[in-house]
Amino acid sequence: MKIIIGSNNPAKVAAVKNAFQYQQSEFISLDIPSGISDQPFSDEETIKGAINRAIGALEMGSGEIGIGLEGGVHESTQGLLLCNWGALASKDMEPIIAGGARFLLPTEIADRLRAGEELGPVMDDYAKKENVRKNEGAVGIFTNGLVNRSEMFSHIMDLLVGQLHYQKASKK
Repeated sequence: MKIIIGSNNPAKVAAVKNAFQYQQSEFISLDIPSGISDQPFSDEETIKGAINRAIGALEMGSGEIGIGLEGGVHESTQGLLLCNWGALASKDMEPIIAGGARFLLPTEIADRLRAGEELGPVMDDYAKKENVRKNEGAVGIFTNGLVNRSEMFSHIMDLLVGQLHYQKASKK
């Protein structure tokens, strides 16, 4: 099976490969634009970015499955939550979506995002590291390494692949 990943981010690529480890698959990662703002600011916008990446990956990569994974934030009554969404596109069905764990961002991070900054550079500055988004992610920093970005996206990928298998089985 040829699986096209709509990102070159190593954390996202690892999550996709992990979800399909049970079968022989060819993986191609492409830098597919999300078609949304650099810092998605709602579940809806983050979902749209994931779907756009999945459909774009499927079209550009000529694969059987296109995967889009997108991180964003969502305003709640409790404060600004980190959110992650994924989409799986296939030629024979509507895109499947799934969301991941959420947690409240510290006020100092949330304030910078509300002021127009993007989470990736803010986290690099905050953690005094480079490329946090390609490594542990904000989730890795704020869980003290107990959960990293690849693991968070792996959970989403398992939800997507599980739904795919369910839909295929229910069509038989």
